[in-house]
Amino acid sequence: MKIVIHPPVDDPRLAAIREAAGNARVVNAPDEAAALAEIGDADAFLGKITPRLLAAALKLRWVQSFTASLEHYVFPELMKHPCTLTNMRGLFSDVIADHVFGYILCFARNLHLYLRRQIEGRWAPVGGGMEPQPFTTGPSTVTPVDRAHVHLSDAVLGVVGMGHIGSEVARRGRAFGMRVLGVDPLPRGEAAWPLERLDELLAESDYVVICAPHTPETAGMFHRARLKKMKRSAILINIGRGAIVPLADLVAALEAREIAGAALDVFETEPLPPGHPLWKREDVILTPHVAAASVRIAERHLETLLDNVRRFARGGELRNVVDKEKWF
Repeated sequence: MKIVIHPPVDDPRLAAIREAAGNARVVNAPDEAAALAEIGDADAFLGKITPRLLAAALKLRWVQSFTASLEHYVFPELMKHPCTLTNMRGLFSDVIADHVFGYILCFARNLHLYLRRQIEGRWAPVGGGMEPQPFTTGPSTVTPVDRAHVHLSDAVLGVVGMGHIGSEVARRGRAFGMRVLGVDPLPRGEAAWPLERLDELLAESDYVVICAPHTPETAGMFHRARLKKMKRSAILINIGRGAIVPLADLVAALEAREIAGAALDVFETEPLPPGHPLWKREDVILTPHVAAASVRIAERHLETLLDNVRRFARGGELRNVVDKEKWF
């Protein structure tokens, strides 16, 4: 049995892969030319497969992607090839769910606004219904705005995509006492509505969290007409993929006050251009594609990779098998 790796991995990781592979020969190809020379009789390929590499593979049975997302990975020849494709989904669920609730708590407690006021050196409580501060003279310093402080237990959380990440977001929502709704195109262990009820979810949710992958079906899903299905007081959160939310439509919806705000970690164009109108909006929180960042991810990545190498070497069932036609 032969396993080819490209791009190459560092020496400690290579040693761990070779140990997991048992008697299989493991080739750590330093460049694509070397990978091309070795892949002809390879049984497995770990890394970034290309059309050229796949065309040269005569007995390939398994391809392991080093990423969870596959929109930049799959191509027509790979989709038609009989090899099994696996990815790295499931590594990021808890840390991304934490990031989502960072956004939600900011909007619920107006923390993103208070951070701006702190930089300005300005004492300005946010929201209606606030009483003047005690022991003050003169008028209240309260600045009325549309969005008051929110009790999360009064709010509805809508999750679009109930896979690993979406289910973890939903679990945290329930811990905060929120009513949780979810939609997904596949039957899931976590209770979820079919995707056909998406507009119903949007109409009921105070926070809409996109946890879906980029697929042909989800590209452009949150266009202007769909955003109009949301409550005017609702917040849109996207930690799925940037292609799902056309930014021009989102800006138009925010400017027309069709939704109350947005939090984005992923964007149609990355990095987001410096002059983009989203940068200066107070009703928007932007983070630079870091929702999955964690000191734990590298060890989880290696653990998953080694587990699949062991399974393949022993003829076992692989983890994280992908439906290549659906990209997830």
